[in-house]
Amino acid sequence: MAGLFARSLRHVARLDRTPFQLQILDLSHDGRGVARRDDGKAVFVAGALPGETAVVEQTARSRHFDEARTLEVLDASPDRVQPRCPHFGTCGGCVLQHLAEDKQIVAKQRVLLDNLERIGKVAPGTVLPPLTADSWGYRRKGRFSVRRVNKKDKTLVGFREQDPRFVAELRECHTVIPEIGMKIQALAALVDGLQAREQIPQIEFIAGDAAIALTVRHLVPLGEADRAALAAFGREHGFAIFLQPKGPDSVQPLEGEAPALSFRLPQWDVELAFEPLDFIQVNARLNDGMIARTLEMLDLQPGHRVLDLFCGLGNFTLPLARRVREVVGVEGDAGLVARARANAQRNGLHNAQFFAADLTQDQRGTPWMRQGFDRLLLDPPRSGADAVLKQLPLKDIRRIVYVSCHPGSLARDAGFLVNERGYRLVSAGVMDMFPHTAHVESIALFER
Repeated sequence: MAGLFARSLRHVARLDRTPFQLQILDLSHDGRGVARRDDGKAVFVAGALPGETAVVEQTARSRHFDEARTLEVLDASPDRVQPRCPHFGTCGGCVLQHLAEDKQIVAKQRVLLDNLERIGKVAPGTVLPPLTADSWGYRRKGRFSVRRVNKKDKTLVGFREQDPRFVAELRECHTVIPEIGMKIQALAALVDGLQAREQIPQIEFIAGDAAIALTVRHLVPLGEADRAALAAFGREHGFAIFLQPKGPDSVQPLEGEAPALSFRLPQWDVELAFEPLDFIQVNARLNDGMIARTLEMLDLQPGHRVLDLFCGLGNFTLPLARRVREVVGVEGDAGLVARARANAQRNGLHNAQFFAADLTQDQRGTPWMRQGFDRLLLDPPRSGADAVLKQLPLKDIRRIVYVSCHPGSLARDAGFLVNERGYRLVSAGVMDMFPHTAHVESIALFER
């Protein structure tokens, strides 16, 4: 092990950081420029755009490709814009602020189509127009890393740097909702004044329509002075403060009764309540548009039974229940299932059933799996839905809508549905849930 570490250090020491010039040929799936050395070796360049000539510095080397960062752009792309955030280029939260917004979504669409063709060996009959909404101040859920840096004599609160070993020193964030994004310095000052500042690794934020919650993860019990400081900060800035001493189930309000956290979906007269660490879609306006598009693509009829897999809190399930005879939601997180059931009851939706099940495991003996369905909605995590798709009796399901947060797993599953289960990929398109990042959210429609 010691020998391996020594060889690693020698490898870093031999890295040639002499600036050199490159022609940028393409944009990678993670938002970096792609170039080639004279010997044909690929170089991924942070901060560079296709068509540009840039002076770069090598930052890493591997057998098959090198990595570099942009020092100077000699010949700029016409699609280059001035980044809005002063931390762009250091903070790893965004990688595309230097690319015009209308070109960002084009790049994401290309990533989707390339994945479908390369991985799934499929192509959509129609490419849907991109779905977009708020591009600044949209992020209502996220996690800040916290680190006390004694050399700087300060505590840093923010997202990770592009080098993920470090926490970015942020003054502000323009993609996070302003109530949070413009108060990062105040949050950092708060933590720096706590006695337990070196034992607080992260702070999560989540916003409902009427309340914003901060959940402070702490590795040691907090003293009375620290608790009082957190409470005062919450009152001053209008935040509900929660504490998390251990796992997710340990979250409790700092003082008193926790405020209700919820958001409304007015088009369907639905309100969803949630807990501080629950998953909700981060971009509220885009979520509204995504639900509307999903329901339209499902081509629902009042007598339909719909299966909603990976249903979470009921983000799609409850709007579906307004439109069809019955909807069944299945989710692996038992806590989310309990809250989905409560949400259905709160909204007077008695035609929505919910089941807790690990959809990566064999579910063929479960009652919900044996029931017949007219439509299928999938909204899986990054790993995709291949395990459950291989179990489902699909022969009577005429139409499937697949909402994806990872184009690679969508492409793999699309290949299975088209090439092995007799569906055709009618349409697919991107949805910009995370503007200025390389994250690609997409939606696809399959028909028998």
